[in-house]
Amino acid sequence: MFISSNKFLNTLKKKYGIKKMGFSGTLDPFACGNLIIASGQYTKLFRFLDKTPKTYIATLMLGAYSPSLDIEKIETIKSVEKIDEEKIKEVLNSFLGKQKQLPPKYSAKKINGVRAYKLDDEKDFLDKEIEIEIFDIKLINYSHPFITFQASVSEGTFIRTLGYDIAKKLGFEGALTYLERTKEGKFQYECEKPLNPLEFLKIPQNFYLNDPKNLILGKKLDIKDFEIQKSGIYYVKYDNYFAIIEIGENVKYILNRIGLC
Repeated sequence: MFISSNKFLNTLKKKYGIKKMGFSGTLDPFACGNLIIASGQYTKLFRFLDKTPKTYIATLMLGAYSPSLDIEKIETIKSVEKIDEEKIKEVLNSFLGKQKQLPPKYSAKKINGVRAYKLDDEKDFLDKEIEIEIFDIKLINYSHPFITFQASVSEGTFIRTLGYDIAKKLGFEGALTYLERTKEGKFQYECEKPLNPLEFLKIPQNFYLNDPKNLILGKKLDIKDFEIQKSGIYYVKYDNYFAIIEIGENVKYILNRIGLC
């Protein structure tokens, strides 16, 4: 907690002596938990990974006002009356499903190509609601004025905003005091664990039935040489590599000669 995703990445670069590394899905500085990191050519795979739903555990403090919606910028704390636990569960359940959400003003979300926290025009910010989905949400603990809940959400959902909206629906200000990302699709927090990317791709495998040297050399490929000829994006293993291809009217490479683990 309390280090940026970039700072954490830099510590890993130094630790492993790797210059090219990247991460998928920035964690807020006050948050902790799951962060998917890739090095070298694997940084190109982020968009093909199965990272949904994302699961978080969060603690919301009722009565706390923070413009950043979290513990980093709390300005005021007011005493609030205790709430019936069933009422909290009812409010949490009301957030299930597809809905629109406004990104926090203090966030790295790009709006018209500009980070939200750099926007001067409040209207530019308020007009940019995003489509999200809450797949599951449940109360873990209520120790007044702290509500701890778990939520599984679509990619791009802001849990800080969700916490604020929960507090608002209960009739109070609210800010997160704790946030942990426990899962991203099949990825889950297990310290620094190396992974085989093929086990986490959201695209199906296809099989090339001709000479694998054609793939190694990046030659033009014929649709008839693939086991699956239906239009779509696939990964194909060959020799000590794999490729990501797209089948349409013809076959084109998206990525090629990515080394197998």
